[in-house]
Amino acid sequence: MIILLIAFVLAIFVLPNLWAKWVLKRHARGRDDYPGTGAELAEHLLRRFNVEGVKVERTEYGDHYDPEARTVRLSADNHDGRTLTAVTVAAHEVGHALQHHQGYAPLLARSRLVLLAQKAEKVGALLMMAAPFLFVLTRLPGGLALVIIMAVISFGTAAVVHLVTLPVEFDASFNRALPILKDYVPPKICRVPAMY
Repeated sequence: MIILLIAFVLAIFVLPNLWAKWVLKRHARGRDDYPGTGAELAEHLLRRFNVEGVKVERTEYGDHYDPEARTVRLSADNHDGRTLTAVTVAAHEVGHALQHHQGYAPLLARSRLVLLAQKAEKVGALLMMAAPFLFVLTRLPGGLALVIIMAVISFGTAAVVHLVTLPVEFDASFNRALPILKDYVPPKICRVPAMY
């Protein structure tokens, strides 16, 4: 029973990620009929929706929107690529910029939680490293257990961040990027009109 539970939990966390990577890779072939790159589409969309002060940059650290720097960051392939993957990822990251621009509460909560989780993980790491020394100094088995429980709880903040992240990601993809892309990528044809 425990093995089935572990397999189920792994499937929930691993399979969607593998599926998304497979789909993005499948549509990463360049297209001559796309009038612009992912970066050009992102810049166009930011202008279209009057989102001022947001930059678009190339990054080596994965596609993301940085709310503190107010920057849409795209990997080289998506920044410079003329692919369905590039324009889709660009629209998704612009979706996060739109969330930020409109004060979307779950995005703001996630931003605060990420900072808290980073601090909590550092505390948890310190507690785990200090646990053996605290046990030797105090010789209280209950004290060691308490330190370990506190460390595990501090690491658990990352799980809370992931739970808050899911609705933010779904909103950026399905409520923002997908309706936008319908104007640029007709179904089945997957051709982008010369609008940007």
